[in-house]
Amino acid sequence: MSQAASAPAARATVGDSEFDRDTAVARRAPGVYDIDLSAGWTILNAVNGGYLLAVLGRALADALPHPDPFTISAHYLTASRPGPAVVRTDVVRTGRTLSTGQASLFQYDDDGREVERIRVLASYGDLAALPDDVRTTAEPPAIPPVEQCFGPEDGPAPVEGGSAIADRLMLKLDPATLGWALGAPSGKGEMRAWFGLADGRDADPLSLLLAVDALPPTAFELGLKGWVPTVELTVHVRCRPAPGPLRVSITTRNLAGGFLEEDAEVWDSADRLVAQSRQLARVRLGRD
Repeated sequence: MSQAASAPAARATVGDSEFDRDTAVARRAPGVYDIDLSAGWTILNAVNGGYLLAVLGRALADALPHPDPFTISAHYLTASRPGPAVVRTDVVRTGRTLSTGQASLFQYDDDGREVERIRVLASYGDLAALPDDVRTTAEPPAIPPVEQCFGPEDGPAPVEGGSAIADRLMLKLDPATLGWALGAPSGKGEMRAWFGLADGRDADPLSLLLAVDALPPTAFELGLKGWVPTVELTVHVRCRPAPGPLRVSITTRNLAGGFLEEDAEVWDSADRLVAQSRQLARVRLGRD
C-alpha cells in the first residue's frame, strides 16, 4: 500500500476549502456563470490549465443532471488572466446514465472585447453508480515515501518555474525526476510526485482535473525551460478517490515540431487508478 503524507493541523473539507472557494461559480442566468479567477493558481503569471478546467467542470456539474465528470476535453484558445470571467454552458444531450454538455470561458481584453479563452466538451455521470468490477494491467507508479521526496520549499532558492500555485499544493517530487532542478536533466520525459492540496482537503472528481496538470512539465527533464502552454487536454475520471494523498505519474514519449504530448495517471491511497489524461503542449525550443 502507499505511504501517506502527514496531515496539516487543521484539515479543510470538500466544499469548504480554498480550492472550492476559488472555483466557485455564481449562476447569473440559466447556463451563464460568473467567476473571479484567482491569482493564487498562476504559473509564470498564467492561470493554471487544470484550475481552469476545474472551474468549467464545476459550472457543467451545475448545468447537467449528473454530478461527476467522466470525460472532459478542453481546447485552450487564449491565455487566461486572473480576474473576472464568464462561463457559458450548453446542454447537448441528457440520458439515463450519461449527460453531455459544452462550456466556454470568456474574458475581456484590453480593448474591451470579449475573448473566448477555453472551450470544453464533457460527458457526466454518477461515479457512485458504477460497478466495482476492475480488470487492469495498470500498476501504481513506484515513488519513494513522501518523506524521501522534495517540494519547492525544500530547495535553497525558489525552483525555476515556481509560482503562486505551489503555495496551494502539497507537491513532493520523486528525486529520480528532479535532475532538471539541479541543472542535470535526465533526458527522460518523466515526472512523478505525491499530490494533495496544501490545506488538507481530500481529493474529489473536480480536484482530479487539477491534479493531472499541476506537476512541473516533463519538458524540464528533457532539458527545456520556460512556459509549456497547453493546447488541448482530455481527462478521464475513473472513480471517486479515497481519502489521502494522490500519486501522479506523467510521461512524454514524443517531442516533435515544437509540441509534445503528456500522458498522466493519478492513483489514490487505495492503489486505484482514479484518473487519466493526455494533453498536447507547445514547448520553447530556442537556445538560452
